[in-house]
Amino acid sequence: MSSAVNSSTASSSSTPSSLITSTGIGSGLDISAIVSSLTSAYGAAQTNELSAEQTSLNAQVSAFGTFSSALSTLQATLSSLETPSSLAGYDATVADKSIASASTSSDAVPGQYSLEVQNLATAASLSSAPVASGDTTIGTGTLNIAVGEASTSISIDSTDDTLSGIATAINSAPNNPGVTASVITTTAGARLVITGTVTGAANAISVSESGGDGGLASLVYPASGTTGLTQTQAATDANYSINGFPATSANNVVSGAISGVTLDLLGQSAANTPTTLTISADTSAASTSIGTFVTAVNGVLSAIQSLGGYDASTQTAGPLNGNATLESFQNQLENILGQVKSGNTNGVASLGDLGITADANTGQLDSNSSTLTNALSANLTAVGNLLGGTNGIATQLNTLINQYSGPGGLLSSINQGLQSSLSSVSQQQTALQAELATYSATLTSEYNAMDSAVAALKETQTYLTAEFNPNQSSSSSSSSTSSLSSGNLGT
Repeated sequence: MSSAVNSSTASSSSTPSSLITSTGIGSGLDISAIVSSLTSAYGAAQTNELSAEQTSLNAQVSAFGTFSSALSTLQATLSSLETPSSLAGYDATVADKSIASASTSSDAVPGQYSLEVQNLATAASLSSAPVASGDTTIGTGTLNIAVGEASTSISIDSTDDTLSGIATAINSAPNNPGVTASVITTTAGARLVITGTVTGAANAISVSESGGDGGLASLVYPASGTTGLTQTQAATDANYSINGFPATSANNVVSGAISGVTLDLLGQSAANTPTTLTISADTSAASTSIGTFVTAVNGVLSAIQSLGGYDASTQTAGPLNGNATLESFQNQLENILGQVKSGNTNGVASLGDLGITADANTGQLDSNSSTLTNALSANLTAVGNLLGGTNGIATQLNTLINQYSGPGGLLSSINQGLQSSLSSVSQQQTALQAELATYSATLTSEYNAMDSAVAALKETQTYLTAEFNPNQSSSSSSSSTSSLSSGNLGT
């Protein structure tokens, strides 16, 4: 008997450790699910709180980004309004387009002028006597070429003493005074042609030679006797008249003859037949700039309403609802837009005088194109002074926006604060996850200990049943297995 007991005991002592191969085997419980559920419940409140705070902070970051973008769009429209003269646009029209064309700057003044061109400005052109071909040898020495007060010396030796070689040497001269050289071949032979690159009487061309074999004497100008170059076109100034008053120009692009107008002289007028130059105000550019400005202002107002408002129909508040920064900007914006400049005359003292008014229902700006066109046509300068200048509406808005979105501005400080808060939330979430991991590990250890104890008790039960009631060992074993499967702890 003693031997049998020892044998059974030895068998049972090794069995419990082999039963616990995964959690829950001894007790029949899903320990992993239980631990997971308890851990989630333990950290649920703090997890939800941190998640909600993170969502709110991210929504604010996004909202302020949207607001900042709207401000940037508005600010980009202000540059064309801040300087009053930049709004002033003018058209220049020449009746006879073969005589001249014209362009204007903001300094132009509306008016009509009589324009007549006696002759265009020209550059000098010289030509040599014909020789057999471009490969004909001319001579060696030094060519001295002068255009006005500029000059250069070009050395010609046996490597480039032909007509074509001399043309190449002139064109490649490092201090070329303003001429080009080419070889023209006709039935009479090949000629060297030297042409000035600059018009005007002061830019006449002269050519002299020295040294060498004397062959370059055929290329001097003014010519010595019958030898030398011939001038085929003289360097001349343009001669023209405005309203009958004569004027000259060294080139055919004339600036300064009429305030704010640049003339491009193209051809000679028929004798005593002037053409008409008309300078008229062009309000299209100003109208476009102001229209773009109004659209951008409405973009800012829409952003403020969407981000800081409350939709009663959906009972949804914007991410910046009640935000003091947004409300402060809106108040300052409306004050600037609604101001009346009492010192302005000519009927342009407010945006309302330009047909720009606030809609009572939506708060958006409405623009009356007819009123705006009339104001621009009547007094473009007054409109420019209202919007631009030291205390103009556009200037004030630019200053206001810089306070918010400029470097070191209020929005930058707010964003830094939000990012700092997001970083803090992230650190708290990391710490919470570490705490929950520890909590989960503790629970798992405790449940595993319980599971092992239950397994040991069941093994003892099985042994005792087998010792004292051998005939029921089989059924007890079956019952024990059934209990394990159903998760009952047994007695």
